[in-house]
Formats: sequence, C-alpha cells, structure tokens
Amino acid sequence: MPVTEDTGTAYAWVPGAAERERSRLLAAMRRWGYDSVEELHRASVEDPEWFWRAVVEDLGVAFDEPFERVRDDSEGKPFPRWFPGGRVNAAELCAHRHAVGERAGKTAVVYEGDSGQRRSLTYAQLSQQVCRFAANLARLGVRAGDRVVLYVPVVPESVVAFLGIAMIGAVAVPAFTGYGAEALATRLRDSEAVLLVTADGTTRRGKRVPLKEVADEALESAPSVRHVVVVRHLAHGVEMRAGRDVYWDELEADPEPVGTAATESNDPLAIVYTSGTTGKPKGIVHSHAGLAVKAAVDFAYGFDVHDDDVVSWITDMGWLVGPLLIMGPLQLGATIVMIEGVPVHPHPGRMWDIVERNGVTVQGIAPTAARAIMASGDGSFADLGTLRSFVSTGEAWDEPTWWWLFKEVGLSTRPIINYSGGTEVGGGLLVGYPFLPMKPASFNGPLPGVDAAVLDADGAPVVGEVGELTVRNTFPGMTHAFWRDRDRYLETYWSRWDGVWVHGDLASVDGDGTWRIHGRSDDTIKLSGRRVGPAEIETALLKDSRIAEAAVIGVPDQQRGQRAVAFVVLRERAVDQADLEATALRNAGRSFAPVLHVVPTLPKTKNGKIMRRAIRARHLGEPVGDLSSLDPATPLTDIPVSAEQEDHR
Repeated sequence: MPVTEDTGTAYAWVPGAAERERSRLLAAMRRWGYDSVEELHRASVEDPEWFWRAVVEDLGVAFDEPFERVRDDSEGKPFPRWFPGGRVNAAELCAHRHAVGERAGKTAVVYEGDSGQRRSLTYAQLSQQVCRFAANLARLGVRAGDRVVLYVPVVPESVVAFLGIAMIGAVAVPAFTGYGAEALATRLRDSEAVLLVTADGTTRRGKRVPLKEVADEALESAPSVRHVVVVRHLAHGVEMRAGRDVYWDELEADPEPVGTAATESNDPLAIVYTSGTTGKPKGIVHSHAGLAVKAAVDFAYGFDVHDDDVVSWITDMGWLVGPLLIMGPLQLGATIVMIEGVPVHPHPGRMWDIVERNGVTVQGIAPTAARAIMASGDGSFADLGTLRSFVSTGEAWDEPTWWWLFKEVGLSTRPIINYSGGTEVGGGLLVGYPFLPMKPASFNGPLPGVDAAVLDADGAPVVGEVGELTVRNTFPGMTHAFWRDRDRYLETYWSRWDGVWVHGDLASVDGDGTWRIHGRSDDTIKLSGRRVGPAEIETALLKDSRIAEAAVIGVPDQQRGQRAVAFVVLRERAVDQADLEATALRNAGRSFAPVLHVVPTLPKTKNGKIMRRAIRARHLGEPVGDLSSLDPATPLTDIPVSAEQEDHR
C-alpha cells in the first residue's frame, strides 16, 4: 500500500503487473537466466566481458565491424578502451538504419518552441538531412577529428548537426545557449574548433536571446574557426560576414555525397564541457561506442523506453541531456520531443499541453521545474492519458515537491524514475527502476554494470550513513579523460583512493537497497562534527508550505565549526518572520536549524540549478568565480552579504 507523507517508511510507488510485463530489463534477465536484479547486477560487474556483449546484442547496438573484446585496460584502470577494433557510427545507429522500412515515415524528432512553434522530422527526413549537412561540412573543409561547436537551440537542425558531424567522423562540441561571449570563446579556443553552428537567436520567456551577436563577439578571440553556419530560427536579420558565414538554408541543396565514416569504437564523438564556480571548464570526451551503449542501457533498461515511446524533455544541447536524447531514444527507434525555454512560459500548464499534443509517454522534469509549476498554483494538468512515467535528474528532490508531482499530477499511478549521474559518466549511476518499489525522492539501485558504493572518510563502505558516492569499476560511457588534460582528470576523479572513482556527490544507501543523493560533497556542511548535505535541510524547510524555494549553505562559526544559513523564497509576502523561524526550527531540528534570510529570488543557472557555491561566495564576500551560466532573471545581488563582511567594508 502506498505510504503516507507522514510515515516516510514504506514504498510510495509499488509497480503492478503492467510495469513488470513491459520491462525490457526483466525480459532480458529471463533470457539470460537471472531471477533477480541483484543477481544480474553482480554478474554485470563481475563479468563485464559477458555482460556488455549481451547488452550490445540485446539492444541492437549494431557494429559495422566486430570488436575484439569488451575492454582493454592496458593504459591503466582510469583509461579503458571499450570495444576496441570495432567500427560503429552514431549517425548510422540513430538515423540512417531507421530511414528504411517501417520506421521511415515515423516521427523521429519534434521541436516545441518557447512561443508555441512546433516542427518535426520523420526518420527518413532526419537521415536525408544528416547526409546533406555532412556533405556540406565536407565541402567547407571539415575533416574527421575536427571539432565543430554547436551553439544552437534545440530545433531539429541541432539533431541534424550533431549526427552530421558524427557521420564524417568529426567531433561535436555542444555549448549552452545561455553562455555569454567569453564562455563561448573559451570552449571555441580550448577545442580549437574549425566551424561553429549557431542561430540568429533563441527565446527565453518570450524574450530574444541574440545568439549570433554573442557568437560574433566570441569569434573575435577564436581564430581557429573558419566558418559559421547560421540557422534562421527567429527570422531576424543578423550581420553575416562574407566568406565566413552562411545560412543553413543556403547550404548546397544537393552536395556531392559523402559516406558514413568507419569510426573506431573509441574515436571521439563529442566533447561536453562542464563548468564550476572556479577553474577552467572541463572538456568531457565521449566516444561513439561508449556513449551509444551507455545511452541505450539507461533509456532501455533504466527508463524502459521502447520504439513506441515518445520521450519529452526541456533541455539544451549544451547539457548532457541534449545529446542523450539523441543517443538514447533515437537509437532505440522512439520519438523525442525537445522543448525550448522554461516550463511555466507562456503559461504554467505548458508542459502538460505538450504531453497531450504529442502523446508523450515519458516526460523528463527536473525538481526545479516541478517547483516552478507547483508555485504557480495552476492545478490544470490537461489530458495526461498517454503519460506512463516521469524521469527526473539534475539535482536532489525535496519530498514536498516530489509528493506533489507524484500525487497531484501523476495521480499516484505513474512512477518518478529518479536518475543521477553526470556528464563525466555519460549518463546515470543510480536509477529508480519503474518495475521495482520506490520510496519518495530516492533510487532503488545502481544501473547495470555500475559498481556504485558509499564510502566513509577512510574509504570503507557504509550502510545507513552519508558518505562519498563512488564507483569501483569502469563501464562504457565514462569519459575517456578531459580534452587534452589527463592529469587534471586523474586528480579530479581518481586521486583520493586507489582505483576508485570519486563522483563528488554525497549519498547514502539503506539496508533495503534504497539510495539517496544528499547534494554535492563540496557543498557539505559540518555542524558540530556531523556532516550533512544541504538538500536534507532544504527538504525540511520546504515542509513549510509558505516556502517556495530554499538554498542552504555552510558558513564559518567559531563555536561549531560551521553554521547553516538558508535563503528562502516565499509564496506570499506577508509572513511573520518569528513564526517562519519557529517552523524552520521545528522542521529541521535544533541541531540543523539554519539562520533564515528571505530573498526575492535564488540565483540559478539558465537551466534551473541553484548556484549554491556562488551564493556562499556572495554571502561571505569571496570571489564568485565563473557566472557565465547565471540566469539574469535571478541575480546574485539578491543574496545579502553577511553582517561580518559588511563590517569589513
């Protein structure tokens, strides 16, 4: 029986026969002779040579030439080569092979615009356009191994470009459309890109974002770029430099065809840059075979996506979800719906309208997006009859928002498939399998092939305690290293414990196999010697229905080492501060109750993640670092500087 919000001790989601019978992973387990997920997981870790061969066959990851073996560790554990000797190309897997036969006329890609635009491509059209764009890239002098930056919204051309680049063996470098000129220039320079694909602009909350103008400024300090291809997305006239710039629709209509490159399994497919509050962005290198196999596993076995599914997500090509939507559902023959903008514009029910209009079966939604919709007060959820499940990623859930999505929107009949991993591992480490029971805001296991563990400060595995989320093996999809920076890669992930990948998240796992993420480990707060993730305190604060959003940081304290400070956004203006603090004390407990600051907004990235480290730096008067991803609608100046810092000014 589903749990009530008060007990929190039983399962919220209990699957029925339909979820078990549909499950691709359970069907594969039966063929492979395994009775439980635990047995299969153990085999996937202990016998990777068998497991990954079985996966490739089961999910139809078709290699043009067979690989010699699954893994080559000759360069050391942190630098495995996967499926060496095999030949496989992402364009063939995700487009060309589906362009013949019964899938040719099936819708492959749908674009839903910020202002109501909608365009789509069938698999046949996608394949034809990929071939045309690949041939035009070759005409413009792009060769195998060259880098091409994608600074373009999630219009159909973005999918065509990604796969066209792959088709000729070049390397795609997706860049977030929220970046300013210097952030874009940094990625152009670091990757030594030879071509940039952009658009005349995009929109966010109905307001124009001038992508071409930003690109022009960035190109002033990126001399390696020889050509710029511009998509006429908004039909706004932009300045075009003769000899360098060309509109997408003015590329050769019938160029000399090029063949699909026979890329080796480990040839780079994409460099996806991640950025933090300090330091140079990290260029995460993903290969054709590694990302293809990992995406297929996560979407087929983790999310249970079949070829009759429609998978929808608000995303951007600059974050891993953009490439994963291409490499996962399209590889499996499903339909993807890529959504530009934010979930509450032009109205709070936008996402549910998209579900109804497109027959969406799997809807991606971040906790931040769910909080924004919930805060709008809109209770109309259109017709969600086709919707089978939600998938969430990007940050830890707070339970009040999770329960709202599960009960009010999903009517307690649709699982929320929680999914956590990162750009560096090509997808997920932990998942909430829809065919297994789930507790709220949690995960019910690692993904197949991932030997995840929670380790204490001494590197020992712990159960029922918060520790470091680690991986004790390697698997396809993990980055091949940082672009031209192996030493930094080793220092970042492999330097703490010998042969152990330290992911950077705080996590816990209970005796019943329930996993939870407690935030980034570098955001950890230590209160009177007890380590706690900010998400735990934030979840407690959000039990107060007057609080719409919360961000908790740790600041120095002479007596306790650190104290917790919370910045909260309220749903209503007239709230008694003393009562608010008393409620926070009751919900969080005396040991963890934070100092409260009511603020108009919380600084977030343009894709909705709260920037806790920037909040902490601002509050303590420290350098705030790279703010290229800050959404200008959520200024950092809304965060007050601490009284101690004001006294020093």
